[in-house]
Amino acid sequence: MKKLTFKENLIQNLIKVAFFLLSVLLIAQSFPREGRFRYSFQEGKPWRYGLMTAPYDFQIFKTDSIIDAEKEQALSEFQPFLLLDTAVIQTAQQKLRTNYTSYLRVSVPVEYLRYVSEQLRWIYHAGIVSPDLLQQLMKDSVKEVRLVHQNEVVVRPIESLFTSRKAYEAVFQNLPPSIEESVLRNLKLTDYLMENLALDEAATDRGKAQVISQLSQTSGMLQRGERIIDRGEIITADTYQILSSLKRTAEARSEASGSNGVLIGQYVLVFGLFLLQFLFLWFFRPFTYQRKANVVFILINITGLVLLTSFVVKQGSINVYIIPYAILPIMVRTFFDSRTALFAHIITVLISSTIVSYPYEFLLLQITAGMASVYSLKDLTQRSQLVFCALLVFVTYAVMYFGITLIQEGYMHRVDPYKFLYFFLNAALLLFSYLLIYVFEWMFGYTSNVTLVELSNINNPLLRQFSESCPGSFQHSLQVSNLATAAAQEINANVQLARTGALYHDIGKISNPIYFVENQSGYNPHDALSPEESAAIITSHVTDGLKLAHKHKLPLAIRDFIRSHHGVGVVRFFLNQYMQKHPGEEIPEAFYYKGDNPATKETAILMMADAVEASSRTLKNYSEQSISDLVERIIDAQIKEGFYKNVPITFRDLERLKNVFKQKLLSFYHGRIEYPDLKDVPPQVTEYLHQDLSESGTDAQS
Repeated sequence: MKKLTFKENLIQNLIKVAFFLLSVLLIAQSFPREGRFRYSFQEGKPWRYGLMTAPYDFQIFKTDSIIDAEKEQALSEFQPFLLLDTAVIQTAQQKLRTNYTSYLRVSVPVEYLRYVSEQLRWIYHAGIVSPDLLQQLMKDSVKEVRLVHQNEVVVRPIESLFTSRKAYEAVFQNLPPSIEESVLRNLKLTDYLMENLALDEAATDRGKAQVISQLSQTSGMLQRGERIIDRGEIITADTYQILSSLKRTAEARSEASGSNGVLIGQYVLVFGLFLLQFLFLWFFRPFTYQRKANVVFILINITGLVLLTSFVVKQGSINVYIIPYAILPIMVRTFFDSRTALFAHIITVLISSTIVSYPYEFLLLQITAGMASVYSLKDLTQRSQLVFCALLVFVTYAVMYFGITLIQEGYMHRVDPYKFLYFFLNAALLLFSYLLIYVFEWMFGYTSNVTLVELSNINNPLLRQFSESCPGSFQHSLQVSNLATAAAQEINANVQLARTGALYHDIGKISNPIYFVENQSGYNPHDALSPEESAAIITSHVTDGLKLAHKHKLPLAIRDFIRSHHGVGVVRFFLNQYMQKHPGEEIPEAFYYKGDNPATKETAILMMADAVEASSRTLKNYSEQSISDLVERIIDAQIKEGFYKNVPITFRDLERLKNVFKQKLLSFYHGRIEYPDLKDVPPQVTEYLHQDLSESGTDAQS
């Protein structure tokens, strides 16, 4: 990796700090602005804190159910306002006189006209209301209404109001002796009965609002110093009402004193926790911190989950335990290490705990679930591992919640069964992390173990082409892969990355397979070339390999193996030939590999494995001493030339790697047992062998 100048390094750090500050800003802005009551409580559960006394005088607010009941009672006694229209009387009477003059006087005496006119006047002064309005008033338990006519208001019982039907029937009740019902019906009274009562909605709404405003929201007062509750006491309905009132008063006092203090406190809290995350990466994970994409990836995961928590808490209809917080350590562990994953998870749940209602329970459940997810996913290479992880997270949630409930309640029937449903949905959502792995791989150029396993399949088109065109180089890569795998396991490096990188490190030889000795069969084309030309072809397999990797869209991590497996070294064989002919001259560029020195444990392991495996093929005697001397000589020479100066590896690791290479090479080239000739075998054994062969028949001959 290119070493940055002081100015470039400063700019990079400032950019990363800016990302951290942006995350702090987003999270702090999403927090609720009202002051938070520092105690969490629930009716029917024990009080977990010490003795609570009233810190100041405050009123005890009625519960919503009590207030709703009082509102319902007050509104049931409320008298709605109805507008009485008396102008309808003149309209109806005029219509009656007109009809009587036109055709009714022939069959109806005039006294009937006077009777009906008086009845209409009486009915319209009482008021005719629509059936729908009357039904609505009765449904609202209204007993009396206020009739508004001009500037007068008259209270009338609802039973005294007429509908058109009741008004028609009222005309025929208590008829005088001079009025016959059969003759009266000829007047068709329904033509003169019209509704003249309507609801005055504006006046009614104002009246209801006034009634509700007169209701008291409180049911008493608690004076400063009065005892409320002590540790271990069960929170009764009355105590819950007092504590809720204290919480409401405390938040109101905090808001009245200005929200600036709350806002500053939230910024300080979030900034402090993010500062811990920043310092952790800076001091303990410098290689992770060095790349901006790594910092952005971790911040996206933390910020996204906290913002989701804030939204769910504000929205209120979704339980916060459905949020799959364990998805963060799964994602971070997939691309980084367990400590980074667990630390980021702890920072996330600490920030989120300041938003939720029950922070103690929340912290305990989420931290243990995060630990379970990290421990169960050391290397994610199969989908079944993710299913097992989700199952383990569910069990962790369930067991920890069950234990907390028994500690707090003391009774099993207090366990909320719906919580287990939330935990199950939480675990099910963890399975979506398999999809997110691919998304983040595409966004940030990461390489997961799942992808590495797929790439290490020898049926991969590029590896199949490699094995067909360069069989010797492919066999060499397989041997190097075995060495690198064992070495990575020994020093706790990424085993799958080392194995896959070793398989692809020499794919550049596909372009000119015959120019590499492992692919030759008698004919050596280098005999007809100059040392410079031969060296140029040999070194080109690095650049050719990078071109193939780009063409086949291999991950950046695999390209690092191709680029660095020879470092910035030289082609020694052809350089020696050149120096013999041009002693003392400057070494031409053609003899240098166009790559970079290793920067990770895995690429360093590959350089060592590649060198010792290739050199071991030149040994004439495969003994323990010759192999040991070879490994020591090659790795010490590489260290002396500075190939590993940018690799985070210790001398102890180097010694362990040497031992692994020695053991593996001995197993590759172990000595065979030398069987004696038959003439050296005792006669009785020879006789037995001949007898056995003669009895074997066809099998022996084959």
